[in-house]
Amino acid sequence: MNQKKRREIFARLKEANPAPTTELHYKTPFELLIAVILSAQATDKGVNKATRELFKVANTPQAMLRLGLKGLKQYIRTIGLYNTKAENIMKTCKILVEQHDGKVPEDRRSLEALPGVGRKTANVILNTAFGHPTIAVDTHIFRVCNRTGLAPGKTVREVEDKLMKFVPDEFKHDAHHWLILHGRYTCIARKPRCGDCIIEDLCEYRAKVKE
Repeated sequence: MNQKKRREIFARLKEANPAPTTELHYKTPFELLIAVILSAQATDKGVNKATRELFKVANTPQAMLRLGLKGLKQYIRTIGLYNTKAENIMKTCKILVEQHDGKVPEDRRSLEALPGVGRKTANVILNTAFGHPTIAVDTHIFRVCNRTGLAPGKTVREVEDKLMKFVPDEFKHDAHHWLILHGRYTCIARKPRCGDCIIEDLCEYRAKVKE
């Protein structure tokens, strides 16, 4: 795919959705961090349902530690892998209090040192909470980039690196959100909605679905 096509793809996505954002509900960087940790192999809707009540009683690292592991599990038990996630959250909160004055750090190394936080989660926090032009690649974005030809790659990191190279700077900050929403609602896994796609004529997917 040439750069002219890539620019036009993002121009259309921007025109359709000028201010995209995460579908996770949060008010602070800490709330976003907890929501993203919980969202692994879970739906945003399910996470939002759990955090709606959780954040009423624990929306800081200190409050989460006071709630305790057993208390936290009561709020997130409807979420997949909640036992492991609860343990990671408690360890993360301890580190935030002891090493970062109870605040979410704004650098990749410190974020990736937190239990339950990998490169993808760090990218989401840096982008959505702090405005960095990072691009987190999840299963939706990986699929969209390979299927359309936008930034094909065999690994998540390869796709991320290509996106960072090919996405025009003016679109970098919002690229993650546009692509994940496109993958979630239009370029879906089993049967992409090509007929409803605003970039269908730019997409290089050979097996386009016709209704």
